[in-house]
Amino acid sequence: VAGQSLPSAGMANKGPSYGMSRQVQEKIDSKYDPELEQILVEWICRQCGSGVGRPEPGKMGFQAWLKDGCILGELINSLFAGEKPVKKTQSSPMAFKQMEQISQFLNAAEKYGVTKTDMFQTVDLWEGKDLAAVQRTLSALGSLAVTKDEGTYNGDPNWFFKKAQENKRDFSDDQLKAGKNVIGLQMGSNKGASQEGMSYGRPRQIL
Repeated sequence: VAGQSLPSAGMANKGPSYGMSRQVQEKIDSKYDPELEQILVEWICRQCGSGVGRPEPGKMGFQAWLKDGCILGELINSLFAGEKPVKKTQSSPMAFKQMEQISQFLNAAEKYGVTKTDMFQTVDLWEGKDLAAVQRTLSALGSLAVTKDEGTYNGDPNWFFKKAQENKRDFSDDQLKAGKNVIGLQMGSNKGASQEGMSYGRPRQIL
């Protein structure tokens, strides 16, 4: 019975709520990609110039580097050829000022075309709650910059996937639409949990 299997041996020595939240945090942390970190740091340095310095390697260094929002503001401004979306980036020790600059970056990134599902929340960066989400947003931004090819992207085009290439390249629009419908149906029904329901998601069926 599900209720009985909760206190596992590993968690017996700490309160379950702490154990659970730590497990959740470890899951989130495991999605943080050190290789992607190197690419993102390299790109941001090229995009913004040497003035932004370099972070200490690792997640905490990455967070500390971006936490006040200044580098993020410079990054997003560097991708806009005309009027810059973030009017003023200024280093400040004040928490609300730093958070404000992060949210200015997020608004500008959305204006640039990053989808809501790819956006991190201000606390993900500021409190270090989910730095994998921060990586996801920055990757999406890099992909857009490469795809738009407006002459503002400064880096190796192979660092990020072009947006159109995320799907298999030889699918026609109709096939892609058919695939989306199938997945939509699966999500809307309880059959998705069974093997039978899962088989709809296999590419062989879509093609």
